[in-house]
Amino acid sequence: MELPNPILTASGCAGAGRELSQFFDVAKIGAVVTKSVMLAPRSGRPTPRMAETPSGMLNSIGLQGPGIDAFLRRDLPWLLARGARAVVSIAGSTVDEYAELAARLSDASGVTAVEVNISCPNVEDRGQVFACDPGASAAVIEVVRARVRYDIPVFAKLSPDVTDIVAIAGACVAAGADGLSMINTLLGMAIDTTTLRPVLAGVTGGLSGPAIRPVAVRCIWQVHEAFPDIPIIGMGGVRTGRDALELMLAGAATVSVGTAIFHDPSACPRIVRELEEELASRGIERAADVVGLAHEPGRLTGQRRTGSAP
Repeated sequence: MELPNPILTASGCAGAGRELSQFFDVAKIGAVVTKSVMLAPRSGRPTPRMAETPSGMLNSIGLQGPGIDAFLRRDLPWLLARGARAVVSIAGSTVDEYAELAARLSDASGVTAVEVNISCPNVEDRGQVFACDPGASAAVIEVVRARVRYDIPVFAKLSPDVTDIVAIAGACVAAGADGLSMINTLLGMAIDTTTLRPVLAGVTGGLSGPAIRPVAVRCIWQVHEAFPDIPIIGMGGVRTGRDALELMLAGAATVSVGTAIFHDPSACPRIVRELEEELASRGIERAADVVGLAHEPGRLTGQRRTGSAP
């Protein structure tokens, strides 16, 4: 992928970009990562399905969306007409659903990359989440990579709710993933002490926001250490350019911004500017020069600072 800068939206936090277009030009950020698209329209879970936490939020949306037909007819053309780069997130309940989604996107023009949201229950395996099992993760990535055109990169989106995220990453890479997106939300829960009942109608939800950033840094570090040549889209609690820099130092090549968008719709272009300032203040010419740099403490000067190395 060729992107103008390394800052993207995170899937699920800005639909397909329309909501943000009133605040900034969506073509000015690296890419818009769409809300996960499924084969059929989906109404999602009952309300309440979002709750604030002291340092983030819980969501239990249930992948509400219009389905792939409406996305290809309305949302993707809208993004392309504005010059934005579209990283399309897909989600399914079976391997065959992922395969069909991949085939439909392969026939569409203008898709920059496909992000495969494997943090979904596998209805063919007692509802076990694909992303929590190496074999199930690999099965999804293998069919998606086989169905998507060779010139469209495929990224596997990993869940932190696993014992060994490196093992899951390795299974996805072996199955053909061109890159990895990490991390998805952590499973959490809140109880209303007035009603004495769970806050969310779905009981549990995905925790996002600043609280999970240390987990994201750890996961990105571990996976980059194991697979230094695999590009990572990092995400998890990024609010500032300095936060983005931290994820890049751990090994992320690009950074997605999610929860911060809810209280600051202009967060993405602001973080682009702040990241540029953070790099400039350290005498670093290119964002690419800091990717994984924290793994190389002896190379803080010279080649990596001059921009002569990729």
